[in-house]
Amino acid sequence: MTAIETVRSITLVRHGRTSYNLAGRVQGSIDIPLDDVGLWQARQTGDALRRLYVERDPGARQLVVASDLRRASRTAHLFADPLGLEVHTDPRLRERSFGDWEGMSGEELDAQWPKDFALWCRGLGGEMRHHAESHEHAGTRGVEALRDWSHRAGASTDLFVFSHGALIENTLQVLFGIGSALPDFVSVTSMRNAHWARLVNAGLDDPDRWILVDYNHGPALADTELWENPTRHAADGQ
Repeated sequence: MTAIETVRSITLVRHGRTSYNLAGRVQGSIDIPLDDVGLWQARQTGDALRRLYVERDPGARQLVVASDLRRASRTAHLFADPLGLEVHTDPRLRERSFGDWEGMSGEELDAQWPKDFALWCRGLGGEMRHHAESHEHAGTRGVEALRDWSHRAGASTDLFVFSHGALIENTLQVLFGIGSALPDFVSVTSMRNAHWARLVNAGLDDPDRWILVDYNHGPALADTELWENPTRHAADGQ
């Protein structure tokens, strides 16, 4: 029986900012493009990923996969195009669906369904009363996509996956067996726009065993006020 080969690392990248992110609106499966700041963030992240994980290891190969929603696929292209790499799209990497709440702001949700909104904010499932996709379902399809794509290349390949905040969070919850199925809710912090998580293969007999070595990592600029307002410093002549 032929052993399954797998990539040596997986980098999960959230897309850059959108107008919905700025306004605090629920995006879910709505196909929102990056705004101007989001394009700038995605360029900074693409540059950082190439410097950190491509240029330092010229012998490695890269495989790039993205959600088919524009905000994620555009972020992927800003990383992949300078390297001459193809971006493969996969609908399994789309954001978690939030049902009837998609397109609404936090203020609107709090005004119409205060109890359900409060439960959602606490991670206790208030959104499930409004036809949202479950954490487990979203995370399971994310894990299926990772396993599929990670088996398409060998140990000298790094897989870069461009997706969405909730989908990445739910995927890691399912992959590592954490989440709302536990007696006390356990999660990870929400990933910021154009930030990433990194997994390395554990090197065991099971090719689908992964170690989380980084989470919510961004370029150095992301730790400054410039990240959300890059034009401010330009206007000030800085």
